[in-house]
Amino acid sequence: METTVKTPWYDEYIDMPVHLKYFEGSMYEAVEEIAKKYPDNIAFTFMGRHTTYKRLIAEINRCAKSLRTIGVRKGDRVTIAMPNCPQAVFMFYAVNLIGAVANMIHPLSAEKEIEHYLNFSQSVTAITLDQFYDKFERIRANTCVVNIIIASVKDELSRPVRAGYMLTEGRKIQKIPADAPVIRWDEFMRLGRFCFYNYKAKVDKDDVAVILYSGGTTGTTKGIMLTNLNFNALGQQVVATNPMFRPGDKMLAAMPLFHGFGLGVCIHTMLSQGGRCILVPRFTAKSYAKLITKYKCNFIAGVPTLYEALLRLPSMENADLSSLKGVFSGGDSLSVELRKKFDAFLKEHKATIRVREGYGTTETVTACCLTPEHKEKDGSIGIPFPDIYIKIVKPGTDEELPYGEEGEILLAGTTVMKGYMNNPEETAQTLRTHADGLTWVYTGDLGIMDEEGYIYFRGRAKRMIISSGYNIYPAQLENILDAHEKVQMSCVIGIPDPYKIQAVKAFIMLKPGVEKSEETRQELLAYCRKNVAKYSMPKEIEFRDELPKTLVGKVAYRVLEEEELAKIAARKAEEEKNAG
Repeated sequence: METTVKTPWYDEYIDMPVHLKYFEGSMYEAVEEIAKKYPDNIAFTFMGRHTTYKRLIAEINRCAKSLRTIGVRKGDRVTIAMPNCPQAVFMFYAVNLIGAVANMIHPLSAEKEIEHYLNFSQSVTAITLDQFYDKFERIRANTCVVNIIIASVKDELSRPVRAGYMLTEGRKIQKIPADAPVIRWDEFMRLGRFCFYNYKAKVDKDDVAVILYSGGTTGTTKGIMLTNLNFNALGQQVVATNPMFRPGDKMLAAMPLFHGFGLGVCIHTMLSQGGRCILVPRFTAKSYAKLITKYKCNFIAGVPTLYEALLRLPSMENADLSSLKGVFSGGDSLSVELRKKFDAFLKEHKATIRVREGYGTTETVTACCLTPEHKEKDGSIGIPFPDIYIKIVKPGTDEELPYGEEGEILLAGTTVMKGYMNNPEETAQTLRTHADGLTWVYTGDLGIMDEEGYIYFRGRAKRMIISSGYNIYPAQLENILDAHEKVQMSCVIGIPDPYKIQAVKAFIMLKPGVEKSEETRQELLAYCRKNVAKYSMPKEIEFRDELPKTLVGKVAYRVLEEEELAKIAARKAEEEKNAG
């Protein structure tokens, strides 16, 4: 039975065509076009300091000239390991302007992860903040990086804010040696004066422009190659599905730049469509709440844990949220209960809208499906964006299933990636062209489609932990733990967490003769801190003499998950008994 959805963002939903006409140029050119229309509009605000579109374009061009001066050429990879701050935005578009590729990584990545990302992408240049200098310096000799550019948050602050920053956060940052082999941001930007040749490359819409990362279920990191068209199409689709958007509208950009949600929706969609980003360099629920009201934001995007936290914040009691035009939830499933609670919260605080859930994968930049503004269904993640197609098939096949039957979610359309970097086998498994001529992404996620084309997310076929919206791949952590000299075997699972939804727990079988002591536990945690990102750190480590096995000899992680759930249920029953 044919159940493919052809984007229904028209009729009763929105008065607009089914298909959009997409911008043919690069990401930089899309922003440049907007800057010509609205040169004096504010492009972004960072810790109280505003940057107009005119200045944005000028700084991007200065940065591009400097990149060419230090030898970066078309097709080269430049690693950006930055929080949401002005230098990261300038660098991202400058890399695009000269035809290079932006390799986006988490600045809190562990040393060994950074080393892997730099080597995997063969980056020739990297930019990070002063506070992360030590990590880069320790692994630099093991990479082919020629230049490391060091930026500082204080350089983009107004004078009074800078003074306060230096007395608080700035004091914690270790001073970089004067003779360190790095280029400071100000010095780097001055190098553009020596660029006397054409620094602008001819860039095609289908050229790879960005590499984002997704962990593999087998423990292998995958570099997702995304094009200019992928990002530009996303920007146009997001605005098409939000007709209330107007140039100058403000988006609270707290989702990180190294994540498709943050880079694609919060930054590029806004800047390529004339919006204004409120850049949030370090996210906390408290700072997020403060900025929503301070800047009277029109759009906010976040993960379910964020909205759960906002409900509990005393500072939100008298907040006026009447400026909101759109509240989007993604990165993890939004429970019906939390959605209802947050909708009531919005209404109590003068907002006239409700939270809208979306769905997507990094293989399609980010969101490709969204709940319509005026029609929601309990448990649904909405309907596809314009020019995005979704179908439900029998897992791993191209056999479409009838409406209401659970199967694997497949995606196709203008935001589908070019492929996985240096991994043709995995690319061939994930991207498959069907008889309809479309190239489909096999997401590994399970879902149902109803007769109106609404999609219902039912779970992940892939083994994955989602903690505060971050995807954590157990196989990756197990590979790292198993490499430790004292570990015989490990198994990593997600356990319920009241704030993060899920936290990481590691079950470890030590090698014969190794003592199951607190000292060993701390040694393993210290090892993890050096080798895995902060958000992937195990919350608990439990030593076992044996790990349960499946019939084919693999570690039975589902048995451990069931044991943990049984323990939680028993504890809860005991507490209720004692309370009674």
